[in-house]
Amino acid sequence: MCVLFFAHQVHPRYRLVFAGNRDEFYERPAAAAEWWEDHPSILAGRDLEAGGTWLGVTREGRWSVVTNVRDLPAHQDRDRSRGDLVKDFLAGSSPPEAFARQVFSERGEFNPFNLIVGDAETVWMVSTHTDAPEELAPRVYGLSNATLDEPWPKVKRGRAAFEGVLEEAEPDAEACLAFLHDSEHPPDDELPNTGVELDMERMLSPLFIASGRYGTRASSVILLNEGGGRFVERTYTVGGEEGGTVDVEF
Repeated sequence: MCVLFFAHQVHPRYRLVFAGNRDEFYERPAAAAEWWEDHPSILAGRDLEAGGTWLGVTREGRWSVVTNVRDLPAHQDRDRSRGDLVKDFLAGSSPPEAFARQVFSERGEFNPFNLIVGDAETVWMVSTHTDAPEELAPRVYGLSNATLDEPWPKVKRGRAAFEGVLEEAEPDAEACLAFLHDSEHPPDDELPNTGVELDMERMLSPLFIASGRYGTRASSVILLNEGGGRFVERTYTVGGEEGGTVDVEF
């Protein structure tokens, strides 16, 4: 994922309310969210190039998501894909804390990342750009390609819209998909300085990105409670054209 928002133990009905966008090159092959044949308890999209995923849940209520961190000097050719981190947590049984600590000890094997892992009890975050794994307290969070809650314009804009959704007794998945489709560009003086050219920074600045080669490939909404959950995913093709929508209750 490249921008995401989640409410952990905040909403009166749902222990997790999640909304986020996955941004990627259009040429990179991916499968839409479905129950995996090789891991039938996992519901997720799939990166068909490396075999992992960016976001997923399980029938048992485990969930995980990963973003990259925009740190170009630290990016190298690596043998291990960041998408394996999400897949391995979902396919395993390690508690979030134990998994986060293990990943932290191996973080040098991956390109820069933020990983969030959760179950019915706790949510933990581990990153290449923090000093230690962290248990996340109940509240609302926003994350893009920097550290947690870094106030990039799209994080602030999306979080404000997300908090409006949380005010409803039944969070509206379509309302989440609508604000995730916001393509407004902030002014240049509000853009972060992440080491890329200004034109690239502008292209990456909206919540919803659409260009000729790179853009938002999927918008996802997850609602989890003690009895199960709902996973909604809307995919997009070149230039932001809408593809299909997956809506699964479990």
